Amino acid sequence: MEPTATARLRASLAGTLVLPGDAAYDEARGVWNASIDRRPAAVVRCAGVDDVARALEFARRHDLVVAVRGGGHSFAGKSTCEGGLVIDLSSMKRIEIDVANRIARAEGGCTLADFDAATTALGLATTMGTAPPTGIAGLTLGGGLGWLMSRHGLACDNLIGARVLTADGRRVHAGGGEHDDLLWGLRGGGGNFGVVTTLEYRLHPVTTVLAGAITYPIAQARDVLRHYRDVVRTSPDDLTTMAGVLPLATGPGFGVGVCWSGEPAAGEGALAPLRRFGAPLEDTVRGRPYAEIQAFLSPPPMRLGSYARSSFLGELDDAAIDVMAAHASPEVPAICLFFLEHVHGAVTRVRPDESAFVHRGDGHSFVALALWVEPEHADAASGWVRDFFAAMKPHLRSGVYSNYLADEGDARVRAAYGSAYERLVTLKRRWDPSNVFRMNQNVAP
Repeated sequence: MEPTATARLRASLAGTLVLPGDAAYDEARGVWNASIDRRPAAVVRCAGVDDVARALEFARRHDLVVAVRGGGHSFAGKSTCEGGLVIDLSSMKRIEIDVANRIARAEGGCTLADFDAATTALGLATTMGTAPPTGIAGLTLGGGLGWLMSRHGLACDNLIGARVLTADGRRVHAGGGEHDDLLWGLRGGGGNFGVVTTLEYRLHPVTTVLAGAITYPIAQARDVLRHYRDVVRTSPDDLTTMAGVLPLATGPGFGVGVCWSGEPAAGEGALAPLRRFGAPLEDTVRGRPYAEIQAFLSPPPMRLGSYARSSFLGELDDAAIDVMAAHASPEVPAICLFFLEHVHGAVTRVRPDESAFVHRGDGHSFVALALWVEPEHADAASGWVRDFFAAMKPHLRSGVYSNYLADEGDARVRAAYGSAYERLVTLKRRWDPSNVFRMNQNVAP
């Protein structure tokens, strides 16, 4: 890139261009996963769609790899690149809410925290993830598991439209009869088809939920999981649950997280079987604003190294529970945890061919995750994850939630998209035949 070319790009932007050597460069290139240390040739912090178009055209002209950053929370670090151009949407946070029709239109730089603050102020919400700094775009394009999914479906199930800037510079709208094939692919097919600059969601009335966690000593993980399994087999749609290791001030505990989004009185009865078990260390389940449970699993306010392995788990049988319990208290100098997210209700009533997210059977998403501060702890922490995942493999389905996928090879990418893969290839050939958008869980054309 010649200095004159970057100077012209900088002058054309309403946002900012950050280059190596600039004071803001290290901050601009950093992503949430501190183990990802890549040095892009340039970062364009876009102020609007015109900036996105100029950045994309610049990348095409100079044959630069393109990475698109929304929240920067990709486990695999797909929102940055080595030697290429990062199109950073994080300043694009405009949200418009049509209260009468219960529709939200949000720009691609919004985080869950941004979106939830805007919608909950009006008594509305839709399914989003569980970590407030996560970008809504990456979350939704990968599927979008969250506390409301059992009642209202995944985030992608509530995606009713999107504005997309394609690889050849076209600005298209998908949804409402326009390019519905593209909307199908955006509902779970990741960032393979363009830069999604605006997402349109269906909203639902949500104000107070009955939510929190029931936490037990880590040594009781096996018994808690068996009880949890027996109770959630018959969970109603209004109840979304998860179970796993929770880092407490006194050390790791084993918790059951719950969110009841139906009538509060009915929720007390539905949650009673979960809350009757044993002698918990604490029970924080109570009526609270939905925004509070959305912040319940906030990550530490710092960049941490992280590594995760994940797949879907069908039957939570005793053998699988025994493996989890055996790995609940590792002697590793890192935060090592695992969790299960119960998939049922509205998620499972969407046909697998209705969206690119095909994992619609009853079951659980299983994740083993390690977080560390000191780089020298990375090998031990990631080794614990790999060993745990290997021990769990006989109990896991082949599928995996793409938002939890690390760099694990083409076979795992195919497993993430499952039966939708060949249709996604056809869609990719139409919208991005040169594979400009390949910094993702990639569907190669």
